[in-house]
Amino acid sequence: MLAFIFSIMMLVVFGKMLGLAIRASWTIFKVVMTLVFLPVILIGMCIAGLFYIAIPILIVIGIISLIASATA
Repeated sequence: MLAFIFSIMMLVVFGKMLGLAIRASWTIFKVVMTLVFLPVILIGMCIAGLFYIAIPILIVIGIISLIASATA
């Protein structure tokens, strides 16, 4: 009986730790995508001659960031 209670408590504790790890890694992933890959993709699009696609994407991202910073 004690082993059963221990097993349940282990699942609860490590389940919460897993949830925390997933939330933390999702935050890190969003930061890396925003600060590293998005500018690289936009620069690559400009180098490839896709200005007509890169500029509207940049404008939309700029508007979203202005709205997000105004509400925060």
